[in-house]
Amino acid sequence: MDPSLPKITKILLSTEAIQNRVTELAEQINRDYQEVDHLILVGILRGAFIFVADLARQLKVTHSVDFMALASYERNISSGEVRILLDLREPIHDQHVLIVEDILDSGETLNYLYRNLIERKPASIRTCVLVKKQRGAINSQVQVDYLGFEIPNVWVVGYGLDYANYYRTLPYIAEMEIP
Repeated sequence: MDPSLPKITKILLSTEAIQNRVTELAEQINRDYQEVDHLILVGILRGAFIFVADLARQLKVTHSVDFMALASYERNISSGEVRILLDLREPIHDQHVLIVEDILDSGETLNYLYRNLIERKPASIRTCVLVKKQRGAINSQVQVDYLGFEIPNVWVVGYGLDYANYYRTLPYIAEMEIP
């Protein structure tokens, strides 16, 4: 690993803890959507790709997976503006949609995405977030329907979360020291 990269200080969520919680979330989603003909998982790239894959493999309800890519950070600093870089391939009108996001930090990305997708008139829309930071200034008007974990307000990497595109494929979630 590049010695100029910030160091990992401690593991916050082990591989086993994450896998157990993903299983629990999948069970809850299976119960909640058992009467639905089809569920569309909308994974948010790049951070949620591992979470979406693990979650989708455990779902028993009929589902498909699509992805969107949004940008709200430039060089690991929030720009304050959210933009769509990659949109859905199929329309979601009258479909049941589950947004699958890696992290709820400021809330701006989830707010933007929810408003954008609700305008497309899905039959229903819910959210599933792997980790939510414990911080006072979360500006989310969107309810998180399925939450994996609450974590301290620190920079985290692993299980899809990154620092400058590094550490994303770690099988656990770790705190990182940021200079």
